Amino acid sequence: MSEFRSGQIAIVGRPNVGKSTLLNALIGEKLSIVSRRAQTTRHRIMGILTEADAQFVFVDTPGFQTRYGNALNQMMNRGVRQALAEVDVVVFVVEAGRFDDRDRAVRQLVPDDCPLIIVVSKIDQVRNRAELLPFLQRLGSEGEFAAIVPVSATRRQQLDVLLAEIRKHLPNDQLLFAEDEITDRSERFLAAEYIREKLFRLIGDELPYGAAVDIERFVVDGALRRISAAIVVDRAGHKSIIVGKGGEVVKRIASEARQDMERMFDGPVFLEVFVKVKSGWADDAQLLKSLGYE
Repeated sequence: MSEFRSGQIAIVGRPNVGKSTLLNALIGEKLSIVSRRAQTTRHRIMGILTEADAQFVFVDTPGFQTRYGNALNQMMNRGVRQALAEVDVVVFVVEAGRFDDRDRAVRQLVPDDCPLIIVVSKIDQVRNRAELLPFLQRLGSEGEFAAIVPVSATRRQQLDVLLAEIRKHLPNDQLLFAEDEITDRSERFLAAEYIREKLFRLIGDELPYGAAVDIERFVVDGALRRISAAIVVDRAGHKSIIVGKGGEVVKRIASEARQDMERMFDGPVFLEVFVKVKSGWADDAQLLKSLGYE
């Protein structure tokens, strides 16, 4: 066991660069929700990958927000800073062909003594591969990095290379979690996240940013899980968007979220979803804590 390595790895970056997609690809399970909309991830979530010689404990973080300062974004940014203070390695995700002051703001958060690996994501979307090498060279001039690894999480390209680079910097240690664990989050948390993902995916740009999910009831009855969830919105007009004509939209949200839950929980789920209006929730620190924000 002296050669066994284990440690925590923060996955950081500005919003919408592919952090959650990378985590899911590395773990092989849908732990962190994904959509094309920025700031989909709001909570820190651990994804645990155990191999024969190492245990990788990835910490997916919200995209660091530099534009908006409400209580919700302040809490998310605090979570990013806290994650960076507690990990052994930082994986800094940037989008292929794009690097600007928003990325530099994230880079400045990383402690100087922490190994920093740049992951260049979405390389499968680069039409002219000849442009990739100059971009990698430009990244190299931005500072000292332990490695720069181009990847495509959706196509699982270069993930083995990334894991090998990370392993070099993990301390010699025993398992931090049991071998069969894949996350530190509860089924209750995952249920809320699956519902929130469907909000982003099915409603898109019409969806108000001020929407959250509160699991009001989660009961395990043998193999069956009975779940009652409230989608919390800021305005009455937002409620009508989510409910849809004849309740069609909220029914589809519930149906698709339930299918994800049944795959993850490996059993049947009875899911009830409704919508509540709580004005100003995204700027109410006490209410945010009641909804699970730290």
